[in-house]
Amino acid sequence: MPRPADPHARETLLTAARAEFARKGLRGARIEDITAACGLSKGAFYLHFDSKEALFGEVLAAFEERLGEVNTRRMRSTEAFFREQGTVQPDERLQRSERYQRFCELERTFDVEALELMWSYRDVVAVLVSGSQGTPYESLLWQMTDAQVERLASDFQRLQVAGAVDPKMDPRLLASVIVGAYLLLSQRMVYHTEKPDLSAWALTLHRVFEGGTMPRLESPAPPSKASRPKTSPSKTSRRGQQRARAKTHHTPRKRQ
Repeated sequence: MPRPADPHARETLLTAARAEFARKGLRGARIEDITAACGLSKGAFYLHFDSKEALFGEVLAAFEERLGEVNTRRMRSTEAFFREQGTVQPDERLQRSERYQRFCELERTFDVEALELMWSYRDVVAVLVSGSQGTPYESLLWQMTDAQVERLASDFQRLQVAGAVDPKMDPRLLASVIVGAYLLLSQRMVYHTEKPDLSAWALTLHRVFEGGTMPRLESPAPPSKASRPKTSPSKTSRRGQQRARAKTHHTPRKRQ
């Protein structure tokens, strides 16, 4: 009588494969080592996946789906905040009003959630960065990066229209900086044996981007030289100038 299929085999294979990909890269990982690590046969592997590349593709799809879901909820929550409580004005940001602090808390909540997701998939990002050469996924990281930059730039433009951020900033350049920061942090996470304080990381990120995107209050321009009133020298100062000239005036000596 055949043994019943293990209902947890798929998840077990995914976990073992991710660890093997992180150690040897996608090209260097072998199906035999993946199945041996979790006590399953190669036959069990092929019951669930056509190849190791197909398995990795499934992990990536799950990561992209969760990342997109976080980003969508973040933008919807931000727009709902502005719709219900009004757009935070530049002077409110400078004075750190109560409404602005509520908005900051909303932003930090999503920053932490994004970092938590990066922590969960740090091994996958590491494979994309340095372990996918010579495979169909070699350029996928930069395709994903470009897609995230375009999405963030579009979101930032919507906030510019709403008056919530500096309208003079280049949306794509800012989006590239943000995506690059998260990508670098995901690489740093690989070398942490213990989970770092992601709330502290989120606070730092928020303060950096908060200061950089804050709308600027227009300050009055200083008066130009042409507009400054001319002051005529007083009588006292004219007398002083005359005395100074008299002291420096040399008269020729009389010949003996």
